[in-house]
Amino acid sequence: MNRILVLFYSRNGSVAEMARHIAHGIESVAGCEACIRTVPAVSTTTETTEPDIPESGAPYASHEDLIACDGLALGSPTRFGNMAAPMKYFIDSTSDIWASGGLAGKPATVFSSTASLHGGQETTLLTMMLPLMHHGMLILGLPYSEPGLFANEGGGTPYGATHVAGDQNQYPLSENEKKLCHAAGKRLAEVTKRLNSS
Repeated sequence: MNRILVLFYSRNGSVAEMARHIAHGIESVAGCEACIRTVPAVSTTTETTEPDIPESGAPYASHEDLIACDGLALGSPTRFGNMAAPMKYFIDSTSDIWASGGLAGKPATVFSSTASLHGGQETTLLTMMLPLMHHGMLILGLPYSEPGLFANEGGGTPYGATHVAGDQNQYPLSENEKKLCHAAGKRLAEVTKRLNSS
């Protein structure tokens, strides 16, 4: 069984929902299973503000989750055109995995949600790709064979699945955005399966 980690941070729920659709795409491929994990919020103080186990939702990710995965889908909301601090904090803690080459040669895709259509979706996806490239991962985008990339509203880029949530998080994922998340997960699973069978 190919184990694919769907690792995300979500503040208002949009990225968490995207993660679920990506997981459905992964599990639509025979021989692939999705493992959904999140990261805790960070604090500006030195006091611990999050419990060791979240009260609800996905469990927190560990370094073992990364090492054990055969592929990775990484998601974060946009913060000024960059990934959110909790995700950056977690990724910055993975130098031990980098030193061992634990992620080298594994495929990965990225996904994000923004308040507005031009709110930094693509730069956020790129900021998530950079550390994955340093880890030696193989980055997968969405090809233009996906008709949803030609839609004139909502999210979706060749760099990865995206969602436009609105300034009050008032827009749910559109059907097109859901389809692109599913397609990203399915593509990641198919590539992971091919790499592991060769």
